[in-house]
Amino acid sequence: MSMFADIPKAIRASIVVMDPGGPRRVIVMQFNPDSLERSIQPQAAGGTSGASGTGTDGDRNEALRLKGPAEEQWKFTAEIDATDQLDVAAPDGIHPQLAALEMLVQPTVAQLRESIDAARRGAIEVNPIEMPLTLFTWGGKRIMPVRLTEFSVNEQAFDVDLNPIRASLSIGMKILTVSDLPAGHPGGDFYLAHLAMKEQLAARGSRIGG
Repeated sequence: MSMFADIPKAIRASIVVMDPGGPRRVIVMQFNPDSLERSIQPQAAGGTSGASGTGTDGDRNEALRLKGPAEEQWKFTAEIDATDQLDVAAPDGIHPQLAALEMLVQPTVAQLRESIDAARRGAIEVNPIEMPLTLFTWGGKRIMPVRLTEFSVNEQAFDVDLNPIRASLSIGMKILTVSDLPAGHPGGDFYLAHLAMKEQLAARGSRIGG
């Protein structure tokens, strides 16, 4: 038995593509990002005017009201390196990993052909293509529905067939709330569970700072 058997393995951040029956695909980050940028924008019901921040009586009545959940954006940089997986054959380099991420923001060929066929049949309105529910997991306390809003790739090394073997990815995503999703959508349940976890953690955070 290894002397390191009792040391827990690091939890990897991941992106999970869901089907109605469960996960369709799990994309695990090869390396956890070193930093994570989060921005949170409260959805206030009332407005203010003027430099003093004073407004009408109606604004004052709405000052402590919220229209809904805060809008939250995440940004981070991820690394992919085929040379770190020496025991795994990689004839395509990191093309498969890149393609799996890119398909999070691309419709499938079948979906596009269906839309093209509908237009050819003279459909008055062709509905926008609906993508599957996507979850982002960052440890056990952060599991939330997301939509990718930014995805850029910096390919940094290639093999003899010009397959990329190392890349840096800039990924941005918006946390989807119950205000973003249709009533009864399963993503709403994931968001409520995520918010409930925040409430539990907030109850433990009675002191901030030193």
